[in-house]
Amino acid sequence: MPLTARLPLHRLFLARRPAIFINHARVAWSIFGRPCSCTATLSAEHGDATKSAVAKSLETTDSGIPQPTADHRDLAVKQDLFTTSAYSPGSPLFLPNGADMLNKLSACLRAQYPQFGFREVISPNIYKKSLWEKSGHWDKYAKDMFEVRGRGATGEKADAEIGENEAFGLKPMNCPGHCLLFASETRSYRDLPIRYADFSSLHRNEISGALSGLTRVRRFHQDDGHIFCRPSQIEDEIKQTMAFIDLVYRKIFHLGLYRLVLSTRPEDYIGEISEWESAEEQLKAALDHSGLDWKLNEGDGAFYGPKIDIILKDSDGKEHQTATIQLDFQLPQRFKLTYDEESGSETPVMIHRAVLGSLERFLALLIEHYNGCYPFWISPRPLAILSVAQSQDELTAVESARQLLSGMSEKVEIGSFSKAPILRPLIHTDIDTSARSLSKKVREANTKGYNFVAVIGPNDVKENTISLMVSRTRNRPETLDFIDFMKQRYNLPESQGNLKLTARQTRQIFEHLQDNYL
Repeated sequence: MPLTARLPLHRLFLARRPAIFINHARVAWSIFGRPCSCTATLSAEHGDATKSAVAKSLETTDSGIPQPTADHRDLAVKQDLFTTSAYSPGSPLFLPNGADMLNKLSACLRAQYPQFGFREVISPNIYKKSLWEKSGHWDKYAKDMFEVRGRGATGEKADAEIGENEAFGLKPMNCPGHCLLFASETRSYRDLPIRYADFSSLHRNEISGALSGLTRVRRFHQDDGHIFCRPSQIEDEIKQTMAFIDLVYRKIFHLGLYRLVLSTRPEDYIGEISEWESAEEQLKAALDHSGLDWKLNEGDGAFYGPKIDIILKDSDGKEHQTATIQLDFQLPQRFKLTYDEESGSETPVMIHRAVLGSLERFLALLIEHYNGCYPFWISPRPLAILSVAQSQDELTAVESARQLLSGMSEKVEIGSFSKAPILRPLIHTDIDTSARSLSKKVREANTKGYNFVAVIGPNDVKENTISLMVSRTRNRPETLDFIDFMKQRYNLPESQGNLKLTARQTRQIFEHLQDNYL
């Protein structure tokens, strides 16, 4: 077809495209969205809700071609966050940038733990089968666990003794181990509530067809927590946990609204119905007190107790359960946990809680939420320092700036090391002193998505300054507002649109961005 004939047809198509695809979001997605169906298939189980979410995610540009929202798997490749291997399906291998982000997530939560009364513990990754039988997980969850054989174990035998001749299981959750920790000491009612937090790795044998990026994996880390309390403390503990979740989701990560769901007694429950009804009523009371909308999901609770789940959507419109609060009357009874009350011995109530849930899944949602434009404190590429030339003075100045801006206390000489501070994390800083032109180095740094690019040239060496380039596309609005405020208040000098600062002034700005992420 001649070009002159194709152009009118193309304009006609663009004009009528919204009507053509108004009821065909799936078709529009397959044409304009993902490059192929193998990277992310749409699940039919989500029906019209998923189609609607996908239709909304197709943002039309001036050219009339819809653009899909971010996919964490694509961004992970561009930003060197993680990779996968056929040797360990469902277990992502985190590269330094991705590991840095994951560690910052856990550090963020650790910083909040003191005000909510949590103490961190470390527990084993492997337990004997008899522990899982005692907790009830082996009967209800064995198919989703990885079974492991220890030295000397002969496997399943009718007359197997509890000991070396026993199968082991990789833990899919931390609660039985935390019960062992509670039982390790004599407890008084004055000690309660006791709040444990744990970041141990967990393993769940998900079916291979369900595995997807970081959102569905077999090995993951969870900000797991368990609260042992008296019955009279339940409602206050649930309210405090919901306040913790709200702080993290809305005030730290600015994720906006999330969905609350109360899941009640399933068919395969353990325990007494009266205990379940009491637990469900207390969760309903806490939800009503929150002032947030919530929905009932009957029959979808854990086998040991009802739960409140927090639901977020990814860029495909698919929903993911992240945070959870679960009330458990059963596990303390199975482990015969007690505390001394004035009237005698009583059994504590156990509350399972996770604020982020799977750190891997939450990181995937954050990657897509920020679409490569991260807050400075969690960015995988916060800073790059470039030299204009390769003179020895410039190379020395670049290295000195790297030491100071990254947060190292002093220059480290070969064979001589100093104690590093442990309170404020170091800022990962890349340097480029190659012989390429400055324009090429700046272009590459912008492509890689650094929040800030510092340039040091001959004049900077003489004046003991750096030229700080502030990316308007790679920084959050709150960061840009702070930079503009600093420029106006302190009349910071500029040169060709870049800030002219000393390395120490720049470090102070970075420290503010780290310390004031709340």
